Amino acid sequence: MKAKKHPCQKKCVGFDLKLKIIDEVCNGQISVNHASVKYQVGRNAIYYWLQKFATLEQKQKGMSNKDEIKKLKEKIQELEFIKDFQQMIIAEAEIDTGNDYAKKSLPESLAKEVELKKKAILKSNGSASASGYQDKPSTKK
Repeated sequence: MKAKKHPCQKKCVGFDLKLKIIDEVCNGQISVNHASVKYQVGRNAIYYWLQKFATLEQKQKGMSNKDEIKKLKEKIQELEFIKDFQQMIIAEAEIDTGNDYAKKSLPESLAKEVELKKKAILKSNGSASASGYQDKPSTKK
């Protein structure tokens, strides 16, 4: 005897929840895949609701992959600029005070970058030596 196959039960989803899911997906807060997992609803159902309920304005508002990549690249550039600026400030403070703040408190890779910036500053200021020996007295007469 063959066992009876039971049809897949459809999950009853309220209209308010459908609109909430559509709004989150259209505003770029979550992807369709993430919404499917989060709300335990099939992806095809979400795509169907998007076609049926989303207005043209909402459809255009959704963030495409290209827009998201562009936004993330801009954020990376901004953060790299901030990092470089902070490293320059640390390097100048180390030159002024003679303390090695970077070696004490930063990871080794960042400390090396600060050291390189410090050497570049010393070279551009026309110091006798960029290796840190400018403050030591000379033994030659």
